[in-house]
Amino acid sequence: MEKRVFKNIGKAISDFKLIEEGDRVLVAISGGKDSWVMMYVLEELRKRAPIKFELINVNIDQGYRGYRQDLIEDVVEEQGYDYAMEEFNIANIVAEKIRPGDVPCSLCARLRRGYLTGLAEKHNCNKIALGHHMDDFIETVLLNMFYVGKIASMAPKLTTETQKITVIRPLVYCEEEDIRRLCLKKGFPIVCCQCPLACGNNDALDSKRVFVKRLLKVLEGKIPNIRQSLLTSLGNLKPSHLLDRNYLP
Repeated sequence: MEKRVFKNIGKAISDFKLIEEGDRVLVAISGGKDSWVMMYVLEELRKRAPIKFELINVNIDQGYRGYRQDLIEDVVEEQGYDYAMEEFNIANIVAEKIRPGDVPCSLCARLRRGYLTGLAEKHNCNKIALGHHMDDFIETVLLNMFYVGKIASMAPKLTTETQKITVIRPLVYCEEEDIRRLCLKKGFPIVCCQCPLACGNNDALDSKRVFVKRLLKVLEGKIPNIRQSLLTSLGNLKPSHLLDRNYLP
C-alpha cells in the first residue's frame, strides 16, 4: 500500500510535470490525513529525486476555538522539515459574511485559497501543493454533471491568473482508502480545524457529495474498477463526440 502511494504520486509528478528543477513548493498541511500523507511522501521524494527542489510545509490556524496547531508543529519539527505556522482568522470573516442557516464552505475555501497564494509569495514559492486525491476528482466531476450540467473536475496542475503561482495536486492518482491506511500506519495525528460544521458528524453539510460518495460505493460492488475507469476517462476526452458546439464542425 505504501509503495503504491509512492508510485502513484511519482507517476503524477512525472505525467503532469508537477515538480521541476528549482521549484520551491508550499505544501499546505491542514492536519487531515490527505495533507499528512502528501507532506510525508513529498519530503521522502525530495531526498531521493534526481532534481533539486525545496519544500516548505505551511499550516494555517483559521481562528476556530480549540484548534491544536501545536500538534502539527510538533510533528514537522520532530521530522526536521522546513515549516511555517500561520494565522488567518477565517472564522471571524465567515461569521460576518454568512447569514444564519447558510453553509459557509465555499466562502471559507475561497478565503483559504487566496491566503495560501499570498503565503506562497511571502515564502518565495512558485507552487502550492494541495491534498486532493483520486476520489475528490471523481466526485467533483460527477457532482458537476449531476447538479450543474457541465463536465469538469479539478486540474492536477493549474496556474493562477497572475501567472506567478501554480497549484499542484500530487495525490490525483491515489485512492482515499490507501491514504487513510498510510496515515494510520505512520501515526500522524488527525487535527480538525474546529469549524463546528466541518468537524461535526454532519452529512447535511455537503449532502450532495455524501450522496455521490455513497453511490460510488454501491456501484463499486458491481464494477470493481469503477474509480480507476472514471479517473482515466478524465484524461481520455472525445470532444467531437459530445454536445459542445465549439468542438463540432
